[in-house]
Amino acid sequence: MGFTGIPDEAFLFYEGLEADNSKTYFSRHKHLYEEAVRAPMLALADELAEEFGDAKLFRPYRDVRYAKDKSPYKTHQGVFIDLMPGIGFYAEVSAAGVQAAGGLFSQAPDQVARFRAAVDHDETGKPLETVVAALDAAGYERGGERLKTRPRGVPEDHPRLDLLRHRSLYASRRFEPEPWVHTARAADRVRACWRDFRPLIEWLCAHVRGSELPRRP
Repeated sequence: MGFTGIPDEAFLFYEGLEADNSKTYFSRHKHLYEEAVRAPMLALADELAEEFGDAKLFRPYRDVRYAKDKSPYKTHQGVFIDLMPGIGFYAEVSAAGVQAAGGLFSQAPDQVARFRAAVDHDETGKPLETVVAALDAAGYERGGERLKTRPRGVPEDHPRLDLLRHRSLYASRRFEPEPWVHTARAADRVRACWRDFRPLIEWLCAHVRGSELPRRP
């Protein structure tokens, strides 16, 4: 079956999980997760795969080994099209609605170094400035971890200081669970966002690329 929307039960499931993030709750409502969350998100990924590529569906379980918060389950379900390590298209469903995002989500040191070097030079930095300005003007939220101060060695009057503060960079838009979210139109909204994010992702793939550092075992 093709994508027909995100059912209201998906949002109800996550409202309950936010209130009771426990194995008991998840086990008791696992059928809702499978039918109202996992299946529609897989269908959404399939719907968009021809244009954007194959997506990975993230596991619902949190990695709590190094986290202070030991709650066992994520309060959202995400799918990610990994064009290069940490760079690609993302979508998720949560109690807050449906989110579409795209950009650099990784903070590998070599990627951060290449990002800042490309932003620093006018030849490569000005095109990114234009892309980000267009996304800002279109009402997209700019996200990513960034420094509160300027990176070491960067002058206070650098014309792209705001971008140089970023360690990761992505654009996103969240849609509240309005009636159209329960229909196939939800795929059209995500598709339109991802198309708008393509210039940002293409710049990142060209100038930042995937991390060349070995991953942790």
